[in-house]
Amino acid sequence: MRYAIFLTALLAGTAANADALDVVDSKSNFVQIVKGKDLTRMGMTLQVTENGQITGRAFGKDVSGEWRWQDGYFCRSLYWGSRDLGDNCQQVAIDNGDIRFTSDRGKGQHANFDLR
Repeated sequence: MRYAIFLTALLAGTAANADALDVVDSKSNFVQIVKGKDLTRMGMTLQVTENGQITGRAFGKDVSGEWRWQDGYFCRSLYWGSRDLGDNCQQVAIDNGDIRFTSDRGKGQHANFDLR
């Protein structure tokens, strides 16, 4: 249970400030950025495929989900093990070579991932 809370907090990140970032404006740009790369962050390694799948591991459990590009946002449903982390549409931006996801269409919390 405590890992679920920690994972949710990490995926939510901290308060957003995307003013100085390069916002990703299309699905094709997003796919170009993540294609063939691992997204890593503190005990998590995720892959976001161009065919709409999310796979990986976080804190010893599988992560799975689906994504679509909708109205300029990365919209995803996500599971950590059997726990449903819900749906959310997120703004995507590039921050010094990292990729930043900001929840609630860019108005919520953010999390940066290294691209490897």
